[in-house]
Amino acid sequence: MPIMSFGSQNIKIITNKEAMTIRKLWKNPLKKGDRLHCYWNLVSKEKKKIFEAEVTDVKTIKYKELKNNDKLAQEEGYEDSKDMVREFKKMYLNKLSDDDLFQIIYFRKLDIDDWKGEKIDQKAMITQRADILFDSGKYDKSVMCYSAALKIDPEDVYLLNKKGDNLSRLGQFEGSIDCYDKALAIESENEYIWNNKAIAMLNSGNIEEALIANDKAIETNPNNTVVLYWRGFILEIMGRFEEALAVYDKLLSIDDTNPEVWNARGNILTDLERPEEALDSYDKALELCLNDSKLDASSQNRKGNALLDLGRFEEALDCYDKAIELEPRNTSFLLNKGVVLMELERFADAEILFTKALAIDPANDDARVLKIECLENM
Repeated sequence: MPIMSFGSQNIKIITNKEAMTIRKLWKNPLKKGDRLHCYWNLVSKEKKKIFEAEVTDVKTIKYKELKNNDKLAQEEGYEDSKDMVREFKKMYLNKLSDDDLFQIIYFRKLDIDDWKGEKIDQKAMITQRADILFDSGKYDKSVMCYSAALKIDPEDVYLLNKKGDNLSRLGQFEGSIDCYDKALAIESENEYIWNNKAIAMLNSGNIEEALIANDKAIETNPNNTVVLYWRGFILEIMGRFEEALAVYDKLLSIDDTNPEVWNARGNILTDLERPEEALDSYDKALELCLNDSKLDASSQNRKGNALLDLGRFEEALDCYDKAIELEPRNTSFLLNKGVVLMELERFADAEILFTKALAIDPANDDARVLKIECLENM
């Protein structure tokens, strides 16, 4: 009973009906007609049977003919032959010589009813693989798994939605929206899928269509906080600030413990030139964000901007210092602090900051212009 192991680089093999793989010649070489029992990562804690297959053809090749063959490497699922050789060096502990023999094994996956060994729920197995790959950010591979699972069950709403999420993250918005539409044809009142469609529409530049999709989500559940957050964001992008503010206020009436919403509200109030109210929102965001350093730095910077607009320079300076302490290479923070120092006529200190910003980003024109202005005033 030949047993074979596959990993994430072999996603094409796992999801296709017919495939090939390359293995060093075994003591008992494989031959046409042999049955393969195939597993995912056989020697790891993720070990799981994935399919049985029948060998349809076998070719023997020397390593010297294989090691530079990009075509075969790519068929196996590697980026190129160099990638394949690196993996072989991990798989085969003894040094490979040019005369070492490898088998190119062609096989056909068997329908589960034809398996001789333990039978599994293939859809559940493939979906689990897809979810793991999705969570680890390997969207190109996870979308292949979701597609394979959908071949088993084309009307699974979860799979359609997840495939849409994958395609959206890959920037393939047309395909993503198509997946969401198929899911909505089955579950027309799923507010999360309507909202995902709205996000894909927004990212593809169809802002009006994004709002229409978000309207559908709101109709289904007007108090869904995720949907409301994205509604506020879409309205903000459209420049409909008063409406966006009303949405964020409604969100906070439902749950006032989300620092991102307070931060977004502060941004809207800043755009509406209401800095005192914006400052209150940023303070609330900072109070709630705790250990979330990215949000904390952003909120400190935004609070600094609001204080700068109010002419409260020393307080603004303190906020920018806190933001820079968290993200010392953020050139926007450095520039903002430099501007405050210029307002305080501390041109030498400001010039040092602009020089630092240019060291991080030599193409930063704002830093260059401000540095020159400081030098002229020193």
